[in-house]
Amino acid sequence: MREIILNFVKIMGLTEVLNSLWGKLKEALMAVLPVSVLVFVLSITPWTDITLKELYVFAGATILLVLGIAFFNLGADMAMTPMGQYIGEGLTKSKRLGLLLSVSFVMGLLITIAEPDLAVLAAQVKSVMNGGVLIATVGLGVGLLLLLGVVKILFHGDLTGMLLYGYLALFCLAALLIETGHGSLTALSFDSGGVTTGPITVPFLMALGVGIAMTVGGRNASENSFGLIALCSVGPIIAVLALSLGTSGSLDYSIPDYSMEKILEEGPAALFLDTMWDVGKSLLLVVLVFFILQAVMLRLPFSKIGQIIFGILYTFVGLVIFLTAVEMAYMPIGYKIGTQLAADNPLLMVGFAFLLGMVVVLAEPAVHVLKNQVEEITSGEVTGPQMLAALSIGVGVSIGLSVLRVHLGFSVLYYLVPGYLLSLGLSFLVPKLYTAIAFDSGGVASGPLTSSFILPMVIGACVSMQGAPAVLDFAFGVVAMVAMTPLITIQMLGFRSVVSVRRRSNAAMKRILESADDQIIYFE
Repeated sequence: MREIILNFVKIMGLTEVLNSLWGKLKEALMAVLPVSVLVFVLSITPWTDITLKELYVFAGATILLVLGIAFFNLGADMAMTPMGQYIGEGLTKSKRLGLLLSVSFVMGLLITIAEPDLAVLAAQVKSVMNGGVLIATVGLGVGLLLLLGVVKILFHGDLTGMLLYGYLALFCLAALLIETGHGSLTALSFDSGGVTTGPITVPFLMALGVGIAMTVGGRNASENSFGLIALCSVGPIIAVLALSLGTSGSLDYSIPDYSMEKILEEGPAALFLDTMWDVGKSLLLVVLVFFILQAVMLRLPFSKIGQIIFGILYTFVGLVIFLTAVEMAYMPIGYKIGTQLAADNPLLMVGFAFLLGMVVVLAEPAVHVLKNQVEEITSGEVTGPQMLAALSIGVGVSIGLSVLRVHLGFSVLYYLVPGYLLSLGLSFLVPKLYTAIAFDSGGVASGPLTSSFILPMVIGACVSMQGAPAVLDFAFGVVAMVAMTPLITIQMLGFRSVVSVRRRSNAAMKRILESADDQIIYFE
């Protein structure tokens, strides 16, 4: 029987896939383990009251989370990344600018609708904003900025200048929103930009940019391929701020039901089926557009199409398992930890948030996609460990500062305005490659666990520290903070590299001059 199975696997060409899946499982386990260990250690302290039943469910959800991340990462490698690259290459080679821009806009819109992070955020703010309207508005913002990003790649535009004007526009809109008396929606608007670039969007957009940039060519083709994620994070913020300007009446935010008991009573099977439906209908739109392009102009060989089909299935399975796990256990546990820990010791809550932020980013599926692509495109100049360290520190600081803001009760703009000014200022001092990677990393760091574990935890902390009515003002904005701080940490990494290169160059020049002093050259 064993030989029959091995022969079947060999004939179907699944040996390589199984080896890849095993590697993804080990990577996912190492990513999720620190978060789960922190929760289990906290559960045995007197600061929280997590029941044994909740711990069992959390342990089961952690196993599912590992499986979900592994299958998703495998699917991203086999389907989402190749799809983006094939579309970028095929449309660019067709030399039909109108078609390239039109498809880019449509794909930006559809891939945003398929993004699970956005659905999670929309479900948590449905009491103040219609979920369907929010998702459509964010999708429109992504589509328009993706179109602008493609133009930037085609004509080698300046990413720093585009980001500068983009952030100037959104901060002007934020000021107008505050003047209308609905400044409470400012933090939510910034959060919408952070959740947009998640596990589905990142591999597709990065590959699309690489496909277009490599086809267009030029001296800085690799550098030119970055920046799409950065621009697509700005679009939703502008779009939601513009939507919020039309808001009228009072904003009464109600806390979602984060109870684990409710999910267990209804049954995990019901949650699993609902998640299957949501992920399936979202992915279907993206897949349909790809296969229409395949039939009309791409005409890829059957071997590549077969790989993409299997990759889509792995992506679907991974996302369903991942989202079921986080909704079943991670959201309830996150809310409970935030509520109880903040009530007993607010400063301890700040320290725990910092520590949790440092490890939670490792469990984000899109982070590993970005890490691998950055290491490949920069030929090892920016290594995977360097990326993870910079992101880990940045996210830890951002979540710690967010909880401190909840405790003290001030607007998120006191963080975001100087933070973005600093990051944009650094963009003039470091190589453009680091700026592009940094702004892309900001969008990637705020993935599913940020919106489904960190945000409920901060909401719980806000309920204990400031009361439920203050949640919209002080709890939201944590996703925006997670998206902002990596911009600074990674550009500081680039700044250190620039200083190091200059120091070595000066030392080498000094040695040359010193050795030249003793040499006398005679001319006859």
